[in-house]
Amino acid sequence: MIMWNPRTGLLTIGGLVACAAAVAGCAATSDPSTASAAHRSTDLPVGNDPVELAAAEFTTTIDNPYWPMEPGTRWTYREVEGGDELKVVVVVTSATREIANGITARVVRDTVFRGDEIIEDTFDWYAQDAAGAIWYLGEETAEFENGKVTSRAGSFEAGVDGALPGIAVPGDPEAGMQYRQEYLAGEAEDNGEVFSTHAMADTPLGHYTDVLLTWDTISLEPDVAELKFYAPGVGPVLALGVAGGPGAREELIAIDTVPAGTGTQPLGQPG
Repeated sequence: MIMWNPRTGLLTIGGLVACAAAVAGCAATSDPSTASAAHRSTDLPVGNDPVELAAAEFTTTIDNPYWPMEPGTRWTYREVEGGDELKVVVVVTSATREIANGITARVVRDTVFRGDEIIEDTFDWYAQDAAGAIWYLGEETAEFENGKVTSRAGSFEAGVDGALPGIAVPGDPEAGMQYRQEYLAGEAEDNGEVFSTHAMADTPLGHYTDVLLTWDTISLEPDVAELKFYAPGVGPVLALGVAGGPGAREELIAIDTVPAGTGTQPLGQPG
């Protein structure tokens, strides 16, 4: 059961997902015993499952209702973790990139600010398959301090050095579905599981219903877990750190459109 602990500000979760209205107004049902059956009924990869993907079956037109990526869409989030407050800006750019595995991906810019300073900047690469699933094909990322790059750890590209593509959002999500989100052995081993498509979430922009709720974990950090909420027609609206940390909360505070070319500047250069 999802339980809200007012002392720690954390959610804990057991075998059955119930309600955490004190935090997000979520309402979901899922039994882990259904996960293997749900996985068997899909073609979603888990772990280091190999996949053979035909580039012709993918498109950069991403219209999955749980995360529609129309070029020019910009989401702005407030992230609070401990006493630190950050701004996260995500822009669907007009740019595309051919990935090493042959698939052409949409480039999405994800920039994290502390005040006016960029502390992390990333180009993420996504494409949608014929079944409507959004695949995550890699990222080019950089961390910054005083305007200088301090790390590029976490960058990977599907088809390079054993890196495998994963699922960002299934095409027709059902409770119990399990899938990998990304895989590069020893570097990036992230996983997702669908808990519900009937959750609710509250953010400063409003109240959302019929929300896709996922449980995200990291194989390399087994004590870390996060709940993510995707509102139909909007995209990600809320993320809650529920284990392995101080309980970070990232919530949507604005969504708008920007001119073509926005977000295509080199990493570290806002625009």
